[in-house]
Amino acid sequence: MPTPRVIAFYLPQFHPIPENDQWWGKGFTEWTNVGKARKLFPGHYQPKLPGELGYYDLRVPETRQQQADLARQYGVEGFAYWHYWFGNGKMLLERPFKEVLESGKPDFPFCLSWANESWKGFHHGLKLDDALIEQRYDGEKDYRMHFETVLPAFKDKRYITVDGKPLFIIYKPLANPKEISHMMELWRRWAVEAGLPGVYFVGITYELDKQKDGLMSMGFDGINVCRFIEFKRHHKFLYHRLQDIQHTFKVPLRLPYKKVYPTLVGEDERQTNIYPTLYPNWDHTPRTGRRGVMYSGESPELFGKLLDKCFSVIEKKDPEHQLVFIKSWNEWGEGNYLEPDRKYGRGYLEEIGRRVKR
Repeated sequence: MPTPRVIAFYLPQFHPIPENDQWWGKGFTEWTNVGKARKLFPGHYQPKLPGELGYYDLRVPETRQQQADLARQYGVEGFAYWHYWFGNGKMLLERPFKEVLESGKPDFPFCLSWANESWKGFHHGLKLDDALIEQRYDGEKDYRMHFETVLPAFKDKRYITVDGKPLFIIYKPLANPKEISHMMELWRRWAVEAGLPGVYFVGITYELDKQKDGLMSMGFDGINVCRFIEFKRHHKFLYHRLQDIQHTFKVPLRLPYKKVYPTLVGEDERQTNIYPTLYPNWDHTPRTGRRGVMYSGESPELFGKLLDKCFSVIEKKDPEHQLVFIKSWNEWGEGNYLEPDRKYGRGYLEEIGRRVKR
C-alpha cells in the first residue's frame, strides 16, 4: 500500500503589503482578485467563494492554526510555502512564514519553494505585461545572505526533509542555470558547515522530456514535474478546437477536467526522484478574465480518480520518496485550492483523507 507524502503549495498573499498597495491599490490581497471574479459564460463556476475558513488574513495566528489542523486531519503532510527572494535581501510576502517560524506554531511540517521569477502585471491581475519587480542573481554575497535567511527554517524540527536533508524547491531552475547551479553548490557546502547533512534540491519543470537531463546535470536531487500542458499533447485536435472557441466567442480556454486528469501523471513518476504534481482544479479568470485558462467540469470525485492513478504509479517507491505535490492549498485567485469552498465544502480534502493513512 502506498504511503504518499502529500505536500501542498501554499500562497502567502492573503495580507496587505506596501508593494501591493502601490501596484494595485490600498488593501490589496488575493481576495481582491477573488472578489472581482464573474461568470464569463453560462454554467461558469465563478465566483469561487471560501467555505468555513472565510476571507482570512494570514497575519492572524488562529487562521494559520485552522489551516494546519484541516490539512493534518485529511492526510496532508505539510505545506510548501512560496518564498519570494528577489536578490540582495529583497523579499515579499514573507510575514506569514516568518511568524510561523518564530512562534513555533502551528506545529505542522513545512518547506520552502523559491518562486524565482520576476513579477509581471498580466499574471498578477493587471492589463500590463511590464515587470513589477525583477528577479536577480547577484552572486556569492547574495547567495550567502539568502542561505542565512532560510537556515533557521532548515534547522527547525518541523522542516520537511528527504533523505535527512531539508527540501528546497526551485520554481524556475533553468532561469539562470549557471548561477543557480553555483548557488546550490555553495548552499550544500554551507549546510554541512552549519551541521546539516546537506540540502535536497528539487527543480520544477513543465517539460520533463526536454529538461530532465539538463536539470540533473545542474545538480538537482529530484524533479517535480507539472503536466499542466500535457493535455495538449494527448488531445491536439480538441485543444486547437477549444482555442478556436476561445478566440471566436471571447471566452476563456476551457479544458475538460475529465480528459485532463488522466494526463497529469505519467510513467516517469515511477522513478525514485521524479515527483508528480496534482491539480484538483484550475481557473485563472479572476486574474486574467477572458484571456485565462481554466478546467471545466472538475469535481472532488474526479480528483479522487487522479489520486488513485497517482498513488498506483508511486506505490513501489521507497516511502521516503513517495512525494506528491499538490497545486495548491490556497491559490484562490487561480481557482486552484484544497481548502473548503461553498460548493464542495471539504470535498477535495476528503478525497485525500480516504486514501492516505494518517
